[in-house]
Amino acid sequence: MTETTGTTCTSDERSFKLGTVGKALPETEVKIAEDGEILFRNKGLFKGYYRDEESTRETLVDGWLHTGDVGEVDEEGYLKITGRKKDLIITAGGKNIAPQYIENLLKFSPYINDAVVIGDGRKFLTAIIVIDEENVNQYAQQNKVQFTTFATLTRSEEIINLIQSEVNKVNKQLARVENIRKFRILDKKLYTEDGEVTPTMKVKRKFINAHYADLIESMYQE
Repeated sequence: MTETTGTTCTSDERSFKLGTVGKALPETEVKIAEDGEILFRNKGLFKGYYRDEESTRETLVDGWLHTGDVGEVDEEGYLKITGRKKDLIITAGGKNIAPQYIENLLKFSPYINDAVVIGDGRKFLTAIIVIDEENVNQYAQQNKVQFTTFATLTRSEEIINLIQSEVNKVNKQLARVENIRKFRILDKKLYTEDGEVTPTMKVKRKFINAHYADLIESMYQE
């Protein structure tokens, strides 16, 4: 981060753990706030934002830099970043869940191109899924799945079952409260032009929740 004016955590060839950003450097403190936010403190932190005292007060609190990221530190001191604080889902049961972590697990599937986890204020998590057209097409051809267009492919029972099996694999890696209970496959891809993603392909969550409100509600009414 620019605000740390340098590296805070690192790994080397002898001390590393996959899925983490390493351990804090000497004279750098890292801790996790009650809401899951990652905080840093060292002598190299910036003094504040130029002509923006309000943002400075929000970011620097009692000498601790509030990063805006959420994560966890394991028993060996390795820091793992799981998402952004502003994107945290707080379920109806009060559980804080980082959706990016679950979404990334889903996107490891060769059949899933994109995923948006839903569940803020809800009793359970659901997901909107965009299939990987090339790999799902290939699967359909190999398994004699009948379809005419991308839209009809997404509605095929065989393809829905395929994605369900991929979701099941991810659920086995997660705590029960993080499980995806239901999902819907979009009959289109997410486009910048449609306002669904940024130019760097980051999902615009507020837009997705509003634009696909009826689709989302259908997963909670059945």
